Amino acid sequence: MKIVIQLLLWIVIAFLGYQLYTSISEPIAFNEVKEARYAKVIKNLKDIRDAELAHQEITGSFTGSFDSLVRFIDTAQFAIVQRRDTSFADVAKNKAFGIAEGYFIEKVLIDTLGYTPVKDSLFGGSDRYKTMMNIPVEGVDAKIELQAGKLKKNDATYSVFEARVPKDVILADQNKDLLAQEKQVVSVDGVNGAYIKVGSMNEVNTSGNWPKIYDTAKDQ
Repeated sequence: MKIVIQLLLWIVIAFLGYQLYTSISEPIAFNEVKEARYAKVIKNLKDIRDAELAHQEITGSFTGSFDSLVRFIDTAQFAIVQRRDTSFADVAKNKAFGIAEGYFIEKVLIDTLGYTPVKDSLFGGSDRYKTMMNIPVEGVDAKIELQAGKLKKNDATYSVFEARVPKDVILADQNKDLLAQEKQVVSVDGVNGAYIKVGSMNEVNTSGNWPKIYDTAKDQ
């Protein structure tokens, strides 16, 4: 009986030790996977934001279509401009006051010096913009969600866009309890909410919801 009790105690100790080990190791492993995948997704979201901002600068609005965005990058060009300040006599005002050159008109002249392809300016020699809509996680065959539209605020109308990826998709193969906790994150050091996203359909904002560490870390 004594041997049986000792054996049972060893089994209980082993079980509790295993439980303690997994309670420590699983969150560590989860965070390693999470951070690596988030970095890859955020890299794509940054490319989408850069492309959308270029699209707005040239066309005046954002687009909710990746096909349209890729065609734009393939064909659009930035104007290379030079700004010059100049002034000249205000003839009418000087004449009214009976003086020769007392008043001047200040103007800013914008000269177009040439054009450069958007593709080269944003992506250099890379064609990664053609796949920036894909979620870069092995085993995940899905695309980043993209919306664009108009937002009325303070009697003005703004063009807005939002690109986002559900954490459920990025971490679908991970511990479900840890994933549920991750979706509830509210922290300055974490990606808050159930999505990683850039832009917003509800406010004039082109920022991402990730912490600064993902802007300073090296691309993975």
